[in-house]
Amino acid sequence: MPELEVFHLGEDELEALRLCDVEGLHQVVAGERMGVSRGTVQRLLKTGRATMVRAVVENAALVIVSEGDPQLPPGEERPSTNVDSSLHKGQS
Repeated sequence: MPELEVFHLGEDELEALRLCDVEGLHQVVAGERMGVSRGTVQRLLKTGRATMVRAVVENAALVIVSEGDPQLPPGEERPSTNVDSSLHKGQS
């Protein structure tokens, strides 16, 4: 069986998704809870959703990581600021 491709979802992206999509909070309120601006929440939602959808569509693994997470391959940083979800992809 071939090795699964791995996509990384940041804890901040997951929290934004949880607050807005699961709890139903508006982006402004989610930002207040997270201590970030509404624009940052909007960006986290966009990148997080793109990463999750790509993982599902491409039948890949989705790993939730935080900065400095030991699950990341050596030398790889968890991208969270680029909308290009292909940057959330890494090999395990």
